[in-house]
Amino acid sequence: MEYTPKTFIIPELDGISKKSVEDHLGLYAGYVKNLNLIHEIVENQNNPEYARREAFRRQGFEFGGMRNHEIYFASFEGGPQSLSPDSSLYKKITEWCGSFDTFMTIFKGLAMTRGVGWNMLGYDSVTDTLVQYWVDEQHMGHLPTVTPIIALDVWEHAYLLDHGTTGRGAYIDAFFKNLNWSVLEKRFADIA
Repeated sequence: MEYTPKTFIIPELDGISKKSVEDHLGLYAGYVKNLNLIHEIVENQNNPEYARREAFRRQGFEFGGMRNHEIYFASFEGGPQSLSPDSSLYKKITEWCGSFDTFMTIFKGLAMTRGVGWNMLGYDSVTDTLVQYWVDEQHMGHLPTVTPIIALDVWEHAYLLDHGTTGRGAYIDAFFKNLNWSVLEKRFADIA
């Protein structure tokens, strides 16, 4: 199996520069490249068994980096659009948190967690509920049966260029300002 980096049609973003997006897309392409290298190692029976096992161990990091970024970048395609109060995702969020504003406060609060990782909102098909969770690095913390709807990258590379070392909060605000909620609504509708 060989993976190919996806192409995203991302308009000019408010608070996230074109240069930052280009650099970030380059990092994403690196995850895809490294995942392909892992597959080359594990599929080659001539490689020592320990090398193949270690490559498998690394697979979760590279695969998570690839898929997390695909969810992230796709969320900007088509430009910013607000979430309609009539949408099923909005209704599910308010059922879960009581109000959309409460959800945003909780979500942004977790995104300020110290350290690198991803702040995620997913849907658990087993319990028919939304779940907010933190993914360390790219792979530690994904929850079985929970499909991501929002993937907010809070590694420094996502905001350092535009907002500096203390600008995580400004970057989180920019993320939500540029989010195309119709993409997220479709993502939710496809899994719920």
